[in-house]
Amino acid sequence: MNVVSPIKTNNAFEIVPMTKHIGAELRGIDLRTKPDEETIKAIYQAWLDHLVIVFPGQKLEQEDLVRVTGYFGQIGDLHRPPKYQPPGQARLLPGIMMISNIRENGEPIGALPDGEMMFHHDMIHSEMPDKATLLYSVEIPSTGGNTLFASGYAAYDTLDPEIRNRLEGRLAIHHYNDGSVQKGDGKGTEAFGECKHPVFRTHEDTNRKAVYVNRLMTVGVEGIPQAEAEQLLNAVFDHAEKREFVYEHVWRLGDLMLWDNRNSSHARTDFPSTERRLMLRTTVKGAVRPY
Repeated sequence: MNVVSPIKTNNAFEIVPMTKHIGAELRGIDLRTKPDEETIKAIYQAWLDHLVIVFPGQKLEQEDLVRVTGYFGQIGDLHRPPKYQPPGQARLLPGIMMISNIRENGEPIGALPDGEMMFHHDMIHSEMPDKATLLYSVEIPSTGGNTLFASGYAAYDTLDPEIRNRLEGRLAIHHYNDGSVQKGDGKGTEAFGECKHPVFRTHEDTNRKAVYVNRLMTVGVEGIPQAEAEQLLNAVFDHAEKREFVYEHVWRLGDLMLWDNRNSSHARTDFPSTERRLMLRTTVKGAVRPY
C-alpha cells in the first residue's frame, strides 16, 4: 500500500504529499506576488523532499513564470525556437517554450504536440542536463494528457542488488532524436543529441543516489555487451516504472508543476487530438555535470 505522509504546514503554505515516494501539492501560495526569502527557502526544501511539487490555482503572466523559475536557479535556454505567441501576448519571453498540439496551417505551433510519451529525463542527452523543469497549464483537454512522475530514489533503493552491482559505476548511453519521441505528423523542429551519464546519479543537493536511465532515451551501457545491457536496462526500466513509485498528475487549469530531473523521470498519457492542449515550459540550468 502506498501510504501518504500527513499534511505539513508552515507560516506561509501547506504541503500535501501525493504519494509516499514522490509528489506534493503546495497550497496557499499566490505566485503573482514574490514570497519572502524564508518562504522561498521553504519551497525549495519542499521540492528537494518531494521531487515534484505542484502549485494549484495559479493565474500567472509570462513575467511571473520567469521570476518563479529563478527561485530554483538560472533559467535555461530555449532548446527549440518558439513558433507561436500565446493569445493576448505580443511575444514569448526568453526562456519560455510552448508545449502544444495546436496547429496552424497544418503544422504544430509548439513542441511535443501529440500523444503519449514514455518515461524520460529532460535533456539527459546533453552534457549539462537541466536540473529542473516547470510546466504551467494554459489549455487542457477534457481527458488524458496526464503526467506521470517516477521516483529515481525509490527505484534505486529497492533495486535487485545483483542488477545494481552490475551497473554501479557504469555510464549509460542516451540518444535523442525528435522523430523517435514525438507521436504525430513528424513536422516538429528537428533535434538530435547523444551523451553518456552514470546509470545511477548522485544528487548534489541531497547526496542520495537515483536511477538515471529511462526507457525513451537510454540505448546502452558503456563496457557491457549490447544484448546484456538491454536485458539489464529493461529490468531497471520495469522496476523504476512500478506504480508504487509513481505519482500521476491530472492537470487542472492554472497548475504550475516543478520537477527535479536529477532524481525523477516522467511520462505523458495520450489525449484526444481533436482537443487543444497548451502549456508554457521553462527549465533551470544544471549546476554541475552528472559526473
